[in-house]
This record gives sequence, C-alpha cells and structure tokens, in this order.
Amino acid sequence: MDFKQEVIKALHLAIGDTLTEAAITKLVETPKDDKMGDYAFPTFALAKVFHQAPQQIATTLAGKIDATPFEKVEVKGAYINFFLDKVSFANTVLTTIAKEPLHYGDQQLGSGNVPIDMSSPNIAKPMSMGHLRSTVIGNALANILTKTGYTPIKINHLGDWGTQFGKLIVAYRKWGSEEDVKRDPIHYLVQYYVRFHKEAETQPELDEEARAVFKQLEDGDPEVHQLWSWFREESLKEFKRIYKELGIEFDSYKGEAFYNDKMDAVTDALEQKGLLKESQGAEIVDLSKYDLNPALIRKSDGATLYMTRDLAAAIYRHDQYHFVQSLYVVGNEQREHFQQLKAVLKEMGYDWADDIHHIPFGLITANGKKLSTRKGNIILLEKVLKDAVVLAKKQIAEKHPDLENAEQVAHEVGVGAVVFHDLKNERLDNFDFNLEEVVRFEGETGPYVQYTNARANSILKKTDQKPVAEVALTDPAAWPVLKALGDYPNVIARALREYEPSVIAKYALRLAKAFNQYYANVKVLVDDAELPARLAMVKAVSTVLTDALHTLGVGAPAEM
Repeated sequence: MDFKQEVIKALHLAIGDTLTEAAITKLVETPKDDKMGDYAFPTFALAKVFHQAPQQIATTLAGKIDATPFEKVEVKGAYINFFLDKVSFANTVLTTIAKEPLHYGDQQLGSGNVPIDMSSPNIAKPMSMGHLRSTVIGNALANILTKTGYTPIKINHLGDWGTQFGKLIVAYRKWGSEEDVKRDPIHYLVQYYVRFHKEAETQPELDEEARAVFKQLEDGDPEVHQLWSWFREESLKEFKRIYKELGIEFDSYKGEAFYNDKMDAVTDALEQKGLLKESQGAEIVDLSKYDLNPALIRKSDGATLYMTRDLAAAIYRHDQYHFVQSLYVVGNEQREHFQQLKAVLKEMGYDWADDIHHIPFGLITANGKKLSTRKGNIILLEKVLKDAVVLAKKQIAEKHPDLENAEQVAHEVGVGAVVFHDLKNERLDNFDFNLEEVVRFEGETGPYVQYTNARANSILKKTDQKPVAEVALTDPAAWPVLKALGDYPNVIARALREYEPSVIAKYALRLAKAFNQYYANVKVLVDDAELPARLAMVKAVSTVLTDALHTLGVGAPAEM
C-alpha cells in the first residue's frame, strides 16, 4: 500500500480537476518534524485559482477530505497536515517486507537492455583511486536497474588504444627491460610512461616519434602489435584481481581496440550523408547548430580519435543490444564530448541517440590535488583496499576479538567502507579522501551501517521468540524506523530516476540512525504482547539495510 498515494487521492477528491494528481504529487511535502504530520500539502499554489487566502483554502479543503484512512488531518496555517494511521502503516510495511524479504523495494519501472560503459581503465597504467568512482557508481546503477525491471549490461570499455601506446612503446624501447615488465608489469610500465612525459618536456621530438609508432600500430606492424598485446594481457590480469576484491564483474571487456575495423563504416556513413568537412587538414562534423564545437573525426595524418571510436561503439551497442537506454559513467570533464557524440549520431539520423545518457561525476582528490598518472600523483586503488581491510581488522579485534570469520568480515568491512564512502557523496561532488575517516565504525560511514545490521541480527539471536509482522505495533518510539522502512521503494525509484546511488547510501544512514536511536531508548526483548512485532521490525531493518548495502555493492556481514 502506497500511503503517500492515499494522501494524493484524498487531496484530488477534495480539490477536483483544478490540479491533476501529478501536480499534487509535486506539491506534497514530507515535514522534517513529525509533529507537523507525515505528509503536508501547501495551498499557496491555489490562491490565484480560488481567489482566497491560502489559510482559508486549507480550512475549506480539509473539511472536504475523508479522514477515515488517516489518524487525523489538521490545518496549520496554509498547510493541510496528514497523520498516517500508525498501526495500519506498521502492519502493512512489516507484512510486506516479511512476505518477500529478498525483493522488497523491487519494482517494474521499465524493461529492456541498458549497456553501462563504466570503469574503463587505461592499459599499462595502475588502477588508481581515480578509477574508483566510475567503477562503483556504474556497478550500483546496474544493481538499481536490476531492482527496477531492466537488464543492465556492464561494459568495461578498456583504454587499450590511442597515442599513449605510441608513447609507452617508445619509452619501453628506450629505457625498458623485458625482465622487469614480466616481474611487475604495471609498476614498470607506469614508470616508463611517467619518464616519457618528463623527457618530452626537453625533447619534443619524442612526441613525434610516439605518434609515428602509434600509426605503425594502427597499420598492423607485427612487432609493435606484439608489444601492445603483451601490455594489454598483463594489465588485464592486474585489473581483474582488483575487480575481484571489489566483488564486481563485467559482461564485456571490449575496449577501444575492438572498434578498429568498425570505424571505416562510420567515416563512410558520414561522407555519404555529407557531414564530413575538411578543416585545417583534419576531418570534422560541424555542430554549430547545436552550439557545440566541431567534432574531430580524423586527424590530418589519418589517425582516428576518441570520437570516431565512440561513434562506432555506440552504433555497435545499439545493433548488438537493442538498448532502451545506454549509460556512460564517465567524469564530468567529458560532458562536451558526450554532447558532441549524441549530436553527431542525431545528424546521422539515429534518433536513438536520445536514449544515450552521460552519467557524470566529480573528482576524488588527495590533499586537495587532482590525481594524475602522467604527473606521477596517484593513489593506488589496490593499496587503499588493503589498508582499509587492515584498519577494519584492527577495529573488529577490539570490538569482537573472538569473531570466527574475522578475515572475511574485515574484508567486507574494509572494502565496503571505501565503496560506501564514494557512493554516499552525490555524483557531481568532488571530495578529498581520508582513509581513517572512511573506515570508522562511528559517524556517516559504511561500517556504521554494517554494524547496525549486525546489531539487529544479534538481537534476533538472543531470543527464541519468532518475529510476527501481523501483531500490532503501537509503540510511538518505533514510528521513525517504520516510516524509514516504508520509504525504501520510493528511495529506489528516486535513485533510478536521478541515476544517483547516493540517495540509497544516505537512506541507509538515515534508517541506521533511526534504529540505533530506537534501540538506545527501548528495551526490545521485553516479553510482552508486542515483542513479536518489535522483532519483526528488527528483522525488517536488517532485511532493508542488507538490501541497500548489496544494491550499492557493499557486503552486509551478520556479525562484526
């Protein structure tokens, strides 16, 4: 039962056709103070229509509302405040969660394939904290899509092509060692890459040499291709090990190189449609009618660019998956690139370009500075995850020294802390990373939510009584928890609508805080008539926190 919908229907019956249900929905508010009701409707928008003061309108409408489904309906100034029937609400929410605990919050909000371009590290470079955001945001969005009826397809569009490979191969030939690369590929390859940029500052001819080597790679030179293939294979092994730590899998690892034989079809189509123009020796698509800079398709030396490759990838994904949406979880700095991509596709006659969505995000910084592999300013993701697990293990040993599966729990808590911290921040926000703050068991952290879930499980283990959702729960102290539990489906729907996992992370914190406050003030295990209902609520809290954490890609250990 959607209790907010009951409020909207009651208002619509009282107001009539002056406002649609959709318009009423936008106006209905959730008061911050429970004393002002569970939902409130401001009447200011009706003043011009009814030619009355908002306070008078509120009084008149309240007299027309059938208050039977509610505890009470009252007027405060220009607001009509609705107080839900708490016993009925508790019964409905707890019964719903108990019946399908694994699917609470699931909704059929759509259907069809949704490819998600996510993570996409560059070959021969280490996975750094800079790669974390795309990876975990994309994974959370895939889980949200699954809960709402869609079929996500997680694509790791590896950066396995481009002029950087010309630079890397030149650097390897000049300063590299096959023995070193075999022993520790990423470590040495990134050293070569960083050294190339330092040397190129005083030897600009190195850039020309690198461009020439990349052209050889594009033309299929066997020796150059063999080096590229080796770098790719070794890098992918390293990446997969880190993805395993994060508990993230992909449906496809088709990177930029996969589209090498698909770009001629793109440029041919652009030529046939009269879209390809020459500009200073290069070939472009003019996008001035979209108020965008021209899209560069091919350089003067014939080398292709990201745009050419992304056009080929978009067309391939549409033909392959017949998608209803196609998401690109890529940093905010690439906003114009995706605007250009969609505009070029529209010019080519592909109306499905409207179903492509760039999901931008802000930066993770270290001491306020942007992370950069080129400048050697990186924080290795694998090291962060290992350090987080060590910090988690230390705190678990203090709180629960005899925990049987301490190693596994420490891994879930440490890695989960890093993931949760990323996702609790709104996508577009930049944030500075401090590991010790992230792995704390107190405050707005992943471990705090996980510990709350473990506490709920611990309560359930301390009694032989069984949770019974149908028993009336009348305790007013339980109301904030019950309201939060009832809100979970709305939270999932909003997270999908806004492509915003932080909505779920912030909700999990809100539910955890409400439950901990309840636990601090109420003796849950008192053997009275409402004990089975209280236990049902405790179980529901664990069910929903577990699902929220799993949707974010975070573990939910039963003990901590």
